[in-house]
Order: sequence, then C-alpha cells, then structure tokens
Amino acid sequence: MSDILHIPVDRELSYRVRWLIRLRWAALLLATVLTLIGNRWLGGILPLGALWGVLIAIAAYNFAFWVISSRLVSRAAPYESHVLLLPIQVITDLLALTVLFHFSGGLENPFSPYYLLVIVVGSLLTTRRASYLYATIATVLWVGLLVGEATGVLPHHNLVGFRLAARYREPLHIASEIFVLASASFGVAFFSSSIIERLRKGEQQLYEANAACEIRAAELSELNKRLQEANASCELRAAELADLSLRLQEANASCEFRAGELDRLNRRLQEMDRTRSLFIRLVTHELRAPVAAIQSYLRLILDGYVPQERTQEIVAKAEQRARDQLDLIGDLLDLARIQEPKDKVLPEPVDIVAILRDVVDLMQARAHDKSLSLSMDVPPEFPRVLANVEHVRQVWTNLISNAIKYTPDGGKVMVSLKEEDGKIRGAVQDTGIGIAPEEQERIFEDFYRTEAAKAMAHHSTGLGLSIVKGIMERYGGRIWLTSKVGEGSTFFFELPKAV
Repeated sequence: MSDILHIPVDRELSYRVRWLIRLRWAALLLATVLTLIGNRWLGGILPLGALWGVLIAIAAYNFAFWVISSRLVSRAAPYESHVLLLPIQVITDLLALTVLFHFSGGLENPFSPYYLLVIVVGSLLTTRRASYLYATIATVLWVGLLVGEATGVLPHHNLVGFRLAARYREPLHIASEIFVLASASFGVAFFSSSIIERLRKGEQQLYEANAACEIRAAELSELNKRLQEANASCELRAAELADLSLRLQEANASCEFRAGELDRLNRRLQEMDRTRSLFIRLVTHELRAPVAAIQSYLRLILDGYVPQERTQEIVAKAEQRARDQLDLIGDLLDLARIQEPKDKVLPEPVDIVAILRDVVDLMQARAHDKSLSLSMDVPPEFPRVLANVEHVRQVWTNLISNAIKYTPDGGKVMVSLKEEDGKIRGAVQDTGIGIAPEEQERIFEDFYRTEAAKAMAHHSTGLGLSIVKGIMERYGGRIWLTSKVGEGSTFFFELPKAV
C-alpha cells in the first residue's frame, strides 16, 4: 500500500474506512431483504439457517471493523493503520460474498456481478495494485466455488424452478461464467483505478501548487511588513500621530457600532438555531413513528405471532404506514422547495383557472366516494396570477384535499375566484368539522393538526397548510380563514395579478 499518495484528501482515510462500514450496513440490509424475497418466491428452498449465519457473521465483522476504526481515531493512530484496514475490509467482503453465493445457488445465482461492486469500491479507496489484487481474489474465489460444486467437493444448493438442476456441472457454463467474471473484474479494476489515479495526480499537483503559493504569499507578507515598519520609522511626525489618534477614535466608534450589530445578529442566529433544532426534532419524530410501526408489524410476522389469516391485514397496515412516510417526505420536499432562493424559481403569468379545473377533476373521485358536492364559481374571463405553475397547483391541491378530508359524508365543498383591488382572491369553503378559535392561530404551523382533525383522519402530515402559507409569502400574497366548530371553514388566499 506504499504507493497511495499522501495528500490531504488521502489523509482522511479514517472517514473512508467509516464510510465503507456504513455502506456495508446498507448492503447487509439489502441482502437480508433479497434473501426473504428470494426464499418466498422460490417456495422456501433456500437454506435459511446457513444464510442467516453468514449474514450474522457479516454483521459481526462489520461491527468489529467499526470498533477498530473508532479506536484508531480516538488514539490518533498513524496514517498507515488506516491504509491497512481498507484492503482487509474489501478482501473480507469478497470472501463473505462467495459464501453467500454458495448457499444461494452458486452458478445459478444471478447476482455474481456484485463482485464488481466490491472491486469498484476497493479501486476507488485504494490503489491500482490493490485493484488488480481484488480482481484476482474475486476470480479465484468464483473459480473455486464453481469447480468445487461441479466436482462435488462442495455441496450444491439448486434453485429449483429457477435454473436447470444439472447446469452447475456443465463445463461450458462454468467456463463462460468464469470468463465473464474474470474479464469484467480486471476490466473494472483497470478503468476505475486508472480514473482514480489520474484524479489523485491532479489533486497532488493542486496541493503542491497551493503550498508554493502559500509560501510565496507568506514571504510577500513579511516583506511588506518590513517595508511598512521602515516607512513608519522614517516618516512619523507629530501631525501624523494626531491624525492617527483621530482615526483610532473613529475606528473605535465604528467597532462599537459593529459590535452592536453583531450582537443583534448573534441573537437572531440563536433564535434561528432554536427554530431549526425544534424543526429537526419534529421531523425526526414524524419520520421515526411510521418506521417503528412497520418494524413492529414485520417483527410480529417474522416471530410467528400473527396467524396466517391475519398476515394480509398486518402487511396492509405496514404498507399504509409506508405510504404515510412517503407522503411526509413529499411534503418535506415541497416545504424545502418553496424556501429556495427566489432567483431559482422566477414568477410568471399563470392561468389559475385552468390549474383549478385540473385539480377539481382529480378530486371529483374522492368527493364522489364521500357523496360530497364539489362545485366551482369562476367568472368566464379571468386574469392570470404572477406565481409558479407547480406552486399554484400545490395551493389548490392542499386546500381542496383538506376540505374533502374533513367534511363528513353528504357535505359540500365550494371553490371560488374573484378579482379585488388588483389582486386575485381564491376561497375554498366546506361544511366540515370546523376549527376552534384557539386553534386557528396555530393552524398554519408545521406539523400542527387539531384534535378534531386527528380524530377524523389519522393519516396526515400536518404540513399542507404550512406549505400553502410559504407559497403565499414567497409571492407577496397572504392566506387566512374563517371557521365555526361543527359548521365548516373557509380558507381565503390572495396572489398578485399578472400585468
């Protein structure tokens, strides 16, 4: 490993080692899922005991690598210690992957190209010499596995119903599999190591050029300092001292003023940090709840606590919580997009009526399912608004969807538009559950939902109205509501009219 370049990027090997450990956890999760799906699809023919043993072994040695890496970091171990840990991990992964292939069909397993992923990762993190070593080890392991199973040295686990039972003994198939993997492995090692070697040489050149510039800058700074000192010692006079005193006073006054500004800015940053921390805690809680529920449902099934006749019900509940999480992630993305700088999404004249008709057409099916009357009151000729098409669509979708969701069966939802004082005013009125006065002040906060809303609709993110408010503020508009408990609500919004 001595030919690894010692440049600042490569000195962060401790980060690379930990990145590879985290990547292995993700790969282990994927292997677990594929094992469950494959065994179910193939009718339970896989040797699950052996496969689970291999997966547990992978988790154990990955944990061991994590412990070793953490100790190296805590003890400020030398660079060479991290360099040695990388190839050990890659070679161990190749061995574990070979064992997994053995217990899941050998030559019949369609995932043998996963060797290439390990070789690519090893090539990116280490050197060209190591890349060829990984390719050689992968080829030797694959050849040993196929030949061992074909000759009977190793038992073969046939994937019944997926591949022919005798294919693993056919010399032509064995030779073709070996040739494909070997050529692909060395090809991947060559190209990936060539690319990363060129990048490292470029980094080395940049590092050396930057070091030279810093040395010259330091020399020029020192020379400039000496010239200033010489000039000051030759030209200092009483008048200059008086002028300097005056300037110092002015500078002091300026510093005091800036200190006040910095203090105000610091308080604002602290407030922003508190808001950010609260938002992160809320998002973490909302994201964790569906995942925990899904894990509980799956654990009930895996541990055998769910009768066969209730399996479909439990899986359906888990799928619903997954949809809840996807809805939350979508709303979080929408919330992030409306907070992007305004120069990234420029306002333009938008046909608000056409967008409204599209949204109403999409919502008619949901309204019909609840026997609701969904109607529009829009003038035949109507001006455009100055906004963004997708943002206007989000406004209509969130407001009309909420109205339908929180209106009991047989109720009414009416959408209207009108022009007033050079602005476009929209309204969505329903005969739903209504909102209490003490809850109306918080209805536009992130994740906030009234108790009545939670009781009527369990699955909701609580971000829809927050997103609408953000869109209104982005384009200089506003949103407000009137509501009575048990009688319904009306949400109004205003957007600037396009000239």
